[in-house]
Amino acid sequence: MPILDGTLPAAITSAAERLRDGGLVAFPTETVYGLGARADHDVATAAVFAVKGRPDDHPLIVHVADAAAVAEFAEAPGPVAEALMARFWPGPLTLILRRREGRGEAAAGGQATIGIRMPSHPVAQALLREAVRLGVHGVAAPSANRFGRVSPTTAQHVRGEFGDGLLILDGGACEVGIESAIVDCSGERPALLRPGALDRREIEAVIGAPLAAPGADSPRASGTLESHYAPAAKVRLYDSASLTAMLAKPAPAGVAVYSRVVPSPASGVRHRPMPADPAAAAHELFAALRGFDAAGASVVWVEQPPAGPEWDGVRDRLTRAAAA
Repeated sequence: MPILDGTLPAAITSAAERLRDGGLVAFPTETVYGLGARADHDVATAAVFAVKGRPDDHPLIVHVADAAAVAEFAEAPGPVAEALMARFWPGPLTLILRRREGRGEAAAGGQATIGIRMPSHPVAQALLREAVRLGVHGVAAPSANRFGRVSPTTAQHVRGEFGDGLLILDGGACEVGIESAIVDCSGERPALLRPGALDRREIEAVIGAPLAAPGADSPRASGTLESHYAPAAKVRLYDSASLTAMLAKPAPAGVAVYSRVVPSPASGVRHRPMPADPAAAAHELFAALRGFDAAGASVVWVEQPPAGPEWDGVRDRLTRAAAA
């Protein structure tokens, strides 16, 4: 099946019809490419888990065309969630809400809560609007890759994961490059379950209070397992001083390096500079890890990102990749 140009109305219609009929569609968002099915049909949603090899109790995120569609899947959001929607939607923020009974149970992994977001990518928005026209009010979509592996940020990455049998809408390279931040608004105090490119300080400024950390009773959320986002090569994290010392001498065969530290010529490693800007680092992170795999690296030495909340999303993805 050819990759379709997501800017063409005919491609959007074809993809929306596939969703309506219970099929799967890969589509771009501003964060990463998603693997979507209609969220209101548990059988269609089950195919996402099967194709990815994802445990069916690990919830998906429901993507909606507008805030009004939240009512299709969730109870009344409450003032905190409504304020966050007004400020950050469309955009890279997922909200965990109390799930409406009888709706989206498979997408929610059987939980009483459900994650919902409104993406800002124009191809995603066009697809979701067309899906609504056809009677589909939400698309459940995790990242379009095999479970636990590196998320895709181009249509070609998706094709590399799943081959020719999947309908893929091409919307170019994703602008953000790492998945959305996830804020749990289902309890008494909002909690940050997964950091993203959206700085937690911006979220806290809207809610007027610090975000809580995940607790033992927090809902399960997408992309929060200890090991996730891993390339085929082993990822190893080092502080700047340790990595500098390691790169002062020849490295073992198969080592690649992603760092702000510049290796000495003696190290002989394949090196990709890590951007000093956190948004630029997030944008290229998954593509960089995939590039090391394509180059045949067996191990990637990565310099720990700098301290500070603006680096939380990148740090989170690298820490989980290194846990594999």
